[in-house]
Amino acid sequence: MTPEDVKNHIQQGIPGSEVTVSGEGCNLSVLVVSNSFEGKTMVAEQKMVYATVNDLITSGELHALAIKAYTPEEWIEESQKS
Repeated sequence: MTPEDVKNHIQQGIPGSEVTVSGEGCNLSVLVVSNSFEGKTMVAEQKMVYATVNDLITSGELHALAIKAYTPEEWIEESQKS
């Protein structure tokens, strides 16, 4: 299991998303930016991301996944804070 594998799973499950994966082994963090999150709660966004990698979690290939999910507009606002 590589970060690239996780990225591909998320991008296939949430088409058009921009995904950045960091970390190593089976404990990773992801940043997902997608128009699909428009109007969704943070919990709903995280559920959408988890759904794309659920098979990896169930199989034990992925143990922990920290998720930050944003719409493109939210991401622009967030990235300007730094």
